[in-house]
Amino acid sequence: MGVKGFVEGGIASIVAGCSTHPMDLLKVRMQLQGESMTVPNVQQVPTLRPALAFHSTPAAVFPPNSINIPPPPRVGLVSVGMKIVQAEGVAALFSGVSATVLRQTLYSTTRMGLYDVLKQKWTDKDSKNMPLPRKIVAGLISGAIGAAVGNPADVAMVRMQADGRLPVAQRRNYSSVIDAITRMSKQEGITSLWRGSALTVNRAMIVTASQLATYDQVKEAILEKGVMADGLGTHVTASFVAGFVASVASNPVDVIKTRVMNMKVEPGQAPPYNGALDCAMKTVKAEGLTALYKGFIPTISRQGPFTVVLFVTLEQVRKLLKDF
Repeated sequence: MGVKGFVEGGIASIVAGCSTHPMDLLKVRMQLQGESMTVPNVQQVPTLRPALAFHSTPAAVFPPNSINIPPPPRVGLVSVGMKIVQAEGVAALFSGVSATVLRQTLYSTTRMGLYDVLKQKWTDKDSKNMPLPRKIVAGLISGAIGAAVGNPADVAMVRMQADGRLPVAQRRNYSSVIDAITRMSKQEGITSLWRGSALTVNRAMIVTASQLATYDQVKEAILEKGVMADGLGTHVTASFVAGFVASVASNPVDVIKTRVMNMKVEPGQAPPYNGALDCAMKTVKAEGLTALYKGFIPTISRQGPFTVVLFVTLEQVRKLLKDF
């Protein structure tokens, strides 16, 4: 019975992930907007991350001790989408989709399956319902384990989605998720596959706990109050609420995670960020607290449909596999 939950969750997650991949790509690109850092002196400018590099300027223009690179003006969701299509083609909206498939296979299959196992164990035998605190704990546990398993695919996906924003000569040009993971292992070490893993785990715990617990709680409330029958309307309503709650709760961690995973560490140079806290502090200092909600529109635009497709597909798959 436990294996069945993994299969059902995996199928639903892959369908949802692929169908909403373009919105996830836009979210990543927007979260990287305005990324800036303080540079100690002019000579260090060439060592900046490619995403932050700018054209050379006479040294006399800069102060002797330090310079601050101003962030570029923010661009909206539609503008980002149009620029990607114009510069890279429509196919670019699906950059990194192979990583999405692998990520959903590893991360979401694990978290959905474990949550189902814990739900079966912790459901009250008399009421047939699991108390909300138990749902949240089950989500935290399953999300953490799923994220640890799927982190390599998550790093590859972020890099593949962000690659198009770099100058042509500086792009990584991964041909697939396997190529990305192989090259990262060889060039940066096996530990690079778990870069930002603490953030991935934290985000996954927040998303899973808020998403799955909210869905189950809202669905149960609708059925108990007799608002709707157990059908498509109930599933869509509960999943939409779950998607909104998950987006609000996870966006700040997601922004930091994206930046840490995407950073390029040059040999012999200090990394742009010394961990999640350093990234968060630099981001807020340079761009303000609202920077932690960069990409929120594409996040909710993606998380909403993703959650709806996820749970609607899950309910249908459960019906199909009911007798197995």
